[in-house]
Amino acid sequence: MAGIFKAYDIRGIYGETLDEEMAFKIGRAFATFLKCKKVVVGHDMRPHSKPLFEALARGLNLQGADVIDIGMCTTPMSYFANGSLNADAGIIITASHNTGEWNGLKLCRKQAIPISGETGIMDVERIVNEEAFDAPAAQPGVVTEHAILEEYVASIRKHAKLERPITIAADMANSMGILESEVLKGLVTLDPMFDTYDGTFPNHEANPLKVETFEDLQEKVRAGSYDFGIAFDGDADRVGFVDELGNVIPMDIITALIAEDILADEKGVIFYDLRSSWAVKEVIESNGGTAMMSRVGHSFIKQQMREANAIFAGELSGHYYFRDNFFTESSSLAVLCVANIVSASDKPLSELIKPIQRYFASGEINSEVKDAAAVLALIKAKYSDGRMFELDGISVEYDDWWLNVRTSNTEPLVRLNVEAKTEALMTEKRDELLAAIRS
Repeated sequence: MAGIFKAYDIRGIYGETLDEEMAFKIGRAFATFLKCKKVVVGHDMRPHSKPLFEALARGLNLQGADVIDIGMCTTPMSYFANGSLNADAGIIITASHNTGEWNGLKLCRKQAIPISGETGIMDVERIVNEEAFDAPAAQPGVVTEHAILEEYVASIRKHAKLERPITIAADMANSMGILESEVLKGLVTLDPMFDTYDGTFPNHEANPLKVETFEDLQEKVRAGSYDFGIAFDGDADRVGFVDELGNVIPMDIITALIAEDILADEKGVIFYDLRSSWAVKEVIESNGGTAMMSRVGHSFIKQQMREANAIFAGELSGHYYFRDNFFTESSSLAVLCVANIVSASDKPLSELIKPIQRYFASGEINSEVKDAAAVLALIKAKYSDGRMFELDGISVEYDDWWLNVRTSNTEPLVRLNVEAKTEALMTEKRDELLAAIRS
């Protein structure tokens, strides 16, 4: 069962690398590691998520931990439940955007603080592999059910300030966006597609990072009359947007747009990941906020948000984090923020984002390499005349363009992002860097 314990979660193929026996052991190991007594556990709509839940709960109970079963839920709902129910820990059974044969577990401490490879996943793996569980508890834990949907919906809907009716086309990808969008019902007119649960993902992969997954939504928006369109990922902790013309909006541009709106009500710290456009920092600062850069990855961003008591953060991958959801994602709150903004303006969304899209970005480009360390060393030497920092891989800034090259945590990949003040310069530098990376 090797290889399922990852940098940010546990993930494997159901029946091959992840099964009920493994889930039972993970439950025991998790309780052994954290010494938790009250654990919130939820799951997504995959057919094998419920059997994995039952095995995991048995393992937790054996070690004396009580399980609060919140049933089928989105990942943002599980974080909200962990924080609002004052649990010692939380687990959601999901493989996010991965295809139907996959499943997994996302782990949190109390207050929805994520557990990553560095902060506990490797410990859980060691306990599983060595079967180094604490002795079963004299008093086993119990499972109680708690419906969280209504509380979560009420918590997020407090942020609605719609000034006119808004109509949204929504691609649910047959997954947990169906439930997450309960927040929006009655506030906006929602026209859904692929809105029946199906863990085989019959229409397309539930991954808004892949532009091709937007095609059906773009077609729907262009054929109808909508203020904008949204597309959720599998566990609904990410959301992508298209404007009223059906054009996909880069996720960092949405970060800037939401930041602008939030800062009109409250000044404070807003984080953005280092792949984001220069425009994000500029928008935050010009609206009186404190812009802070983070490395990529939800566990890093959430930790930094807590330390700085940040109001909001956005990642290029479509994760939008809010202090008001225990410094974790809420895709429906991101949608509500955009709906608020559009409703308060006489301009359509495409016009609202135009001033923010002032630079030209390559988007993230992956290259498979034999020796990632050698590639990073080469980039470092070749671009040593710029302003260099190593927050996450190698970042170099020049007056009219910047680059970031970093390695994947999980695959033999090098990831490149380039942005420039002109399209011609971006294209030139992108091609120059790709040639160096792939040489």
